[in-house]
Amino acid sequence: MNWIFLIAAGLFEVVGVTAMNRIHRDKSLSSYLLLAGGFGLSFLFLSLAMLGISMGTAYSIWTGIGTVGSTLLGIFVYGEAKDWRRILFISMIIAATVGLKLIS
Repeated sequence: MNWIFLIAAGLFEVVGVTAMNRIHRDKSLSSYLLLAGGFGLSFLFLSLAMLGISMGTAYSIWTGIGTVGSTLLGIFVYGEAKDWRRILFISMIIAATVGLKLIS
């Protein structure tokens, strides 16, 4: 269950980052509520995950999910560059995240 909490935390991190992008475009109340809700739920699920997963592993995977998710969202939704180097480094983050899961 801790790993499910950790994945949820990473996904809500992506929601929070998406809200930051929305706030940049339009400073509406719904954008700020999405930001607070996304990051709030992200920290809640991260703290629940850390009850059974070591802090270093949980934090590394949480940031990895947030980084990869936000980058992929930027590429596929917001039209950011699809440079081969970005894809290479995203792959490296995913490989490191899987590696941490395998040894935990």
